[in-house]
Amino acid sequence: MTTKYNNVFIEDTYTICGNYENDGPLSKYFDKKYKKDLYFGEKSWEKAETHILKEASKSILEKNKLKDKDIDLLISGDLQNQIAASDYAYRDIDIPFLGVYNACATCAEAILIASNFIDGGKFKNIICSVSSHNMVAEKQFRNPVEYGAPSPKTKTFTSTGGASILLTNEKTNIKITSGTIGKIIDLNQNNPNHMGAVMAPAAADTIYNHLKNNNEKVSDYDLILTGDLGIYGKKILKEYMDKKYKIKLGENYNDCGTMLYDLKNQKEITAGGSGPVCSALVTYGYIYNEMKNKNLKKVLFVATGALFSPTFIYQKQNILSIAHAITMEVVKWVI
Repeated sequence: MTTKYNNVFIEDTYTICGNYENDGPLSKYFDKKYKKDLYFGEKSWEKAETHILKEASKSILEKNKLKDKDIDLLISGDLQNQIAASDYAYRDIDIPFLGVYNACATCAEAILIASNFIDGGKFKNIICSVSSHNMVAEKQFRNPVEYGAPSPKTKTFTSTGGASILLTNEKTNIKITSGTIGKIIDLNQNNPNHMGAVMAPAAADTIYNHLKNNNEKVSDYDLILTGDLGIYGKKILKEYMDKKYKIKLGENYNDCGTMLYDLKNQKEITAGGSGPVCSALVTYGYIYNEMKNKNLKKVLFVATGALFSPTFIYQKQNILSIAHAITMEVVKWVI
């Protein structure tokens, strides 16, 4: 399902990254960087993630001189069981709250929900936030890092950070012009250490439908950006799009998971980045700033998510996937 929006604009973003993300090539685009302490002053990994998520949401308010009462809705999600990081982050923030979950596609899901509320005339200002933390996610979905389990080369690295975007019905120079809600895709993938293979078919399905429904071509975009397929998923997507849909993704295609880190020198990252905040850091940090500077004028952002729990993996179930698409455009207003 693709929807076009008339009155949804990006007012601002705020991004916080951890030390691995700070060592990557996009560091200068992030608002705040924690360079050493992955506990962020807290006593557990879970509390650390809650800390940076809350900080990202409060900081975007402070950055724009806004109060809780100026925001109609706060939408947030994370990878912790029952999106606990979001729940605990906002227990003392006086803003109506919706918790969402689509794994690594959560940020796009939140933007789609917010865009429909704003374009429908119900709300004026909505904050969408996401977070993930490497130590929390690895413990929950794979093995605690302290175990020292070897990482297959196809395994992606859960990013650490918190990110917020402020959407509004007040005109700015960057507009959300359309969005496509993806479908759950099952192509018999069951390897939790190869999320790129799991999510690439969902990305392909959503990109195809978004372009078709908007009567667009790949060349209509300065950048088509997926998140986060990593090195191997990125390759699979290009081959899959070509064979199944006869669509070639060219030089204007990239993936957040391969952009966030220096994959040649940061050897611990393996196949690239993942986690809800990976694509949010790239999009709210790098992409947003490049669009503000008009180096990019039209971007298709396709966030991808692997929908599973360890319990279902143990029960020999496939890993499902989904992808949602958002078109962002630089607009010029004539007064």
